[in-house]
Amino acid sequence: MGNFLAGKVIAVTGAGRGIGRAVALACAAEGARVVVNDYGVSVAGAEPTSEVAAAVVKEIEAAGGEAVAVADDISTMAGGQRVVDTALARYGRVDGVVCVAGILRERMLFNMSEAEWDPVVATHLKGTFTLFRAASAVMRTQGSGALVGFTSGNHQGSVSQANYSAAKGGIISLVRSAALGLHRYGVTANAVAPVARTRMSANVPMELKEIGEPEDVAALVVYLLSERARAEGITGQVYTVAGPKIAVWAQPRELRAGYAAAGSWTPESIADFLPGTVGTDPMPMLAQLAAMREAAAKKERPQAAGGEGGAR
Repeated sequence: MGNFLAGKVIAVTGAGRGIGRAVALACAAEGARVVVNDYGVSVAGAEPTSEVAAAVVKEIEAAGGEAVAVADDISTMAGGQRVVDTALARYGRVDGVVCVAGILRERMLFNMSEAEWDPVVATHLKGTFTLFRAASAVMRTQGSGALVGFTSGNHQGSVSQANYSAAKGGIISLVRSAALGLHRYGVTANAVAPVARTRMSANVPMELKEIGEPEDVAALVVYLLSERARAEGITGQVYTVAGPKIAVWAQPRELRAGYAAAGSWTPESIADFLPGTVGTDPMPMLAQLAAMREAAAKKERPQAAGGEGGAR
């Protein structure tokens, strides 16, 4: 047992399997008491079962740690609140929340139904909000805490996962908003875009050049939850971790700007001005798609560039 998180209480959603499980075990191994949340659904979002969360609790306890299971649906406000309330009732505080829970329902945008959109956005984006909302109210009073959301390289866009990509992009904006709003209270917020071998990554239709294990991701999360990260002022950041690689994503900013000579625009003046002066910011994923189509034509397995893969 380590002591990187000694004395802390950490809640982890989606902690029954994959990356969430690795995060829960790593937090416990570093001295944290852990609230293990998992609704127990399949990758497609069906077949809930509570046994997966309880099984991780048993693993933690067998290793000498402390943990409690919560099998609530965190896409509901009540479910997110119960995770935090359980931490308070059992351990008297909550020092960090890590929102890993997620599902997939893949479909091309022009075929995607409301029934395929809503659950994915609810689980990923709203599920992060419900935990952040409940935990931040406690952390604000405590004067300390750490929020960790899970995004993906697919926040850049995806051919057949518009629902997932939209949710993951929303999580980044939620994390940055939390970082800005909670900084004065001593609370940090960061996001992790993992590339690791999990149930979800097994379905990625390409060869990932850079990929690691859930334990690689867990090590980064433990650091972001720690006093070491807090002392360095790390907040509002998005990190990719893929095996031995850690990368930080750029903050959004204007790339270039131009101004109308006459002080106002018409469609014609924009057509003459914008392409050559303001221009565009090329989408790396478009080039990636072209390479994938070329590989498919040669009957080869396409490769994904770093940061663009999809282990969630």
